[in-house]
Amino acid sequence: MRLFNRTTRSVSLTEAGQRFVAQVAPAVRDIHEAMDVARSQQATPSGTLRINAFPTAARDIFAPLVLPFLRAHPQVHVDIVTEGRLVDIVAGGFDLGVRAADLVPADMIALPLGGVRRNVVVATPAYLEARGIPRGPQDLAAHSCLRVRLPNGAIHRWPFEKAGRSVHIDVEGAVTLDEASLARTAVLASLGLGLMMEADVRDDIAAGRLVRVLEDWTPTLSPLSLYYPSRRNPTAAFRAFIDFARSQGGAHDAPRPSTGRHAP
Repeated sequence: MRLFNRTTRSVSLTEAGQRFVAQVAPAVRDIHEAMDVARSQQATPSGTLRINAFPTAARDIFAPLVLPFLRAHPQVHVDIVTEGRLVDIVAGGFDLGVRAADLVPADMIALPLGGVRRNVVVATPAYLEARGIPRGPQDLAAHSCLRVRLPNGAIHRWPFEKAGRSVHIDVEGAVTLDEASLARTAVLASLGLGLMMEADVRDDIAAGRLVRVLEDWTPTLSPLSLYYPSRRNPTAAFRAFIDFARSQGGAHDAPRPSTGRHAP
């Protein structure tokens, strides 16, 4: 009996295949649950942990959390997938997700990570000497700015806030990018002003390679959270990672109150 329709470009289930999958699915779930129970009884954490995160969130947790965890647990493999969109970590087969706290789905258990984050607008001293220092968001119209393309294809409007007033600016410039490391390179090359995560350019600011401007207009951002679904038989590696993150963050994980909102 044919279970699959195959072409050179795709594979899909036939009607018989769909019925077969529906019939065997409960047994497959039982097998996976039995495997989870067995793995949960391991004394030494091992196996793979899959983490889904925004690119900026992944950079924030990699050095202070993931690397020291791997040094402490060398038999664990961490698979990090970065995406610029919200995903259902359960449907995607991920153990954990990392997002801004206000984007964590209401039915997940969340563990706060780190403190408040902030955007910064930066440029090189040479650029500012040649083009002047912007004093307010309206001054950006006279400057070359690095434009950022969002995952949905839209161009990111730079957000500013001061004294209860918020504005979003459609900046103009010579280049449009969707990768933070390229944006940093372009700013350091004096191509223009860049809106960056503070953590990505903190060393450059401290060394004088970049200068921060519009500081009183850049609002704080929601802190990060590590989140995951409730599970009956977590693996030793999963428990070890949660314990490690809790010890690093100094916080306790707790179910989020239900708001009726569910992220994609």
